[in-house]
Amino acid sequence: MIEAHGLTKSYGERSAPVRVLDGIGLQVPRAGVFALLGPNGAGKTTTVRILATLTTADSGTARVAGYDVVADRHRVRRAISLTGQFAAVDETQTGEENLRMTARLTGLSRTRARQRAEELLARFDLTDAGRRQVRTYSGGMRRRLDLAAGLVGSPEPGVFFLDEPTTGLDPRSRRELWTVVRDLADRGATVLLTTQYLEEADQLADRIAVLDGGRIVAEGSPETLKARVPGHRLDLVLTGKAAYLRLAAQAVHHSPGTLTLGLPTDGTAAHVRALLDEIDPHRTDVDRFSVHSASLDDVFLALTGATTEPTEAPTHV
Repeated sequence: MIEAHGLTKSYGERSAPVRVLDGIGLQVPRAGVFALLGPNGAGKTTTVRILATLTTADSGTARVAGYDVVADRHRVRRAISLTGQFAAVDETQTGEENLRMTARLTGLSRTRARQRAEELLARFDLTDAGRRQVRTYSGGMRRRLDLAAGLVGSPEPGVFFLDEPTTGLDPRSRRELWTVVRDLADRGATVLLTTQYLEEADQLADRIAVLDGGRIVAEGSPETLKARVPGHRLDLVLTGKAAYLRLAAQAVHHSPGTLTLGLPTDGTAAHVRALLDEIDPHRTDVDRFSVHSASLDDVFLALTGATTEPTEAPTHV
């Protein structure tokens, strides 16, 4: 449903351009959720903008829903829906008015626009709030309305580009939106999702591509990617900088700000004890430790070189 080969894109002065994309290639099958992960500045949004015909690549080719994003730009736009990082709805109008206005702009008659608005309000569980001004909506409700607006004129199942759609949402609203995204995929839609929430990609994506420095550095199912890192990791908080530097070469995860190092382990008590005895025989270098299972956080850190704190709840010992 989405196919790209050799996409490159640079910004800035010609004398010193900054290359954002360096030969991106994607193959996204029909139906399901494909997640694009990467640190800030990796090129995720630029990739989406090229595929959604909002900007052109310096080189390379891309097709969406069977159409070339340059030669068949207008056909691509009829087949896609794009939701950015912030909801693009009019807060002074009601939810119903937003959808009816969007429907009229796509060419539907007044009668059909009203019917389409009612259909989408019901589908996205917004019927009771349909006659309220959007300014009274919660963040999650606004995002659902934004997705509904994208469906007004786009033929389903279609292609959905969701560029960090849960940015700024509370945990409950995020999970509500996850349900909507999975429903879209279950109905046959093709969803390309960019996100900074690794748990989100793990929960939603059938397939994930990790983007770093303008290149795809890994691709596969969440399970396949997690298999690329050790099954468990022993995180050590060191007592001082000297101990941190001495042990850093053995670690697969580094967080100098908190003097934390992560070492691979099989997770058994025997192996954890052996590691602690080996690296800190005098029991003076390790302040505390925790063990946790491999997650997409570990994949992200291992493949991109990013430094973050573990997001899941580890088992403290």
